[in-house]
Amino acid sequence: MYELVQIAEHTYYVESPAKVGVVEVSPGEVVLIDSGGDRSAAKKVRNHLDARGWRLRAIYLTHSHADHTGGCHYLQSATGCAVYAPGAERAFSTWTWLEPTYLYGGYPPAELRHKFLVAQPCEAQPLTKEALPTGWEIIELPGHFFHMVGYRTPDDVVFIADCLASEATLEKYRVSFLYDVAGYLETLNQVMQMQARAFVPAHAAATEDITPLARINIEATHRVADDICAWCAQPICFDDLLAEVFSRYDLRMNYEQHALVGSTVRSYLSYLSGEGRLKAVIQDNRWLWMR
Repeated sequence: MYELVQIAEHTYYVESPAKVGVVEVSPGEVVLIDSGGDRSAAKKVRNHLDARGWRLRAIYLTHSHADHTGGCHYLQSATGCAVYAPGAERAFSTWTWLEPTYLYGGYPPAELRHKFLVAQPCEAQPLTKEALPTGWEIIELPGHFFHMVGYRTPDDVVFIADCLASEATLEKYRVSFLYDVAGYLETLNQVMQMQARAFVPAHAAATEDITPLARINIEATHRVADDICAWCAQPICFDDLLAEVFSRYDLRMNYEQHALVGSTVRSYLSYLSGEGRLKAVIQDNRWLWMR
C-alpha cells in the first residue's frame, strides 16, 4: 500500500484506498489527481515526491468526497500548491461541513462530524480548461456526485475517479454511493465507449480495458433498482425500506452507513419515480413509496 506505480512515461499513481494520480508536467515538477484521505496519506504521497526531487505545482480534484480531498489541506500548507475543483465540488471542498449537512438533510449530529465525512478544508479554485496542464482533457463523469470529473493525461491515461466500483466491492456491499442514478448510468455507458492506453479507477485495479468492469457496474445498478422496486410491492416508508436494504444485503448499519446508503436509496427512489416504476403517496402523515 502507498507504493508509487508508473503506468506510462510521465504518469504514475500511488496505490492507496483512493488512488492518487501523479503526473510529471515538466522536468522536476508534478501535479496530483486527488490527494489521499487525510494528512497521513498525504505525507506518504509527499515522501514519494521528495524522494525524486519533484516539486508539487497543483492538485486537480475529481470530486469532493473526503477520501479524495482529505490530504489537500496538508499538501497546500506544506508546499503552497494550488488546488482546483470542478463545479459544486469546489464548494464542498472549501466548506467541508456541507458534506454531512447534505447527507443528513439538516444540521448534522456529532456522529457524522468526523474526518470520514468532513475533510480539513482547502482553498480550492474553479477548475477550468485554462487551469489544466498542457495536453490534459477534462472528462465529465456525473452521477456518483454532483460534478465529478476524470482526467486524460498526455500519456493517454484516464483517471476515472469513483464512477466504477471493483467487482469485489460490489459483491461485498451490493450498493454503491450514488447521487444521480440516471446520470450515473449515462456515465457508465460513456465509459464503456472510451479508448485509452490505460484507465485508473480510484477504487479498482488499473486496466487497459474498462468495458467489462463498466458492464458489471451497470448490471449491479439495475439489480439494486429492481430490488428496491420489489420491496415496494406494498406501500412502505423510507426507514422500513432502508432496514430492508440492510437486511437483504447483509450490511451492518452504523451512523455513516445509514447516511451514505440512506442517501443512495433516496436517489434510487427518485430515479424509479422518474421512470414511472414507483410513486410516492402520503398516508396518515407518512411519506410512503409503492409500485
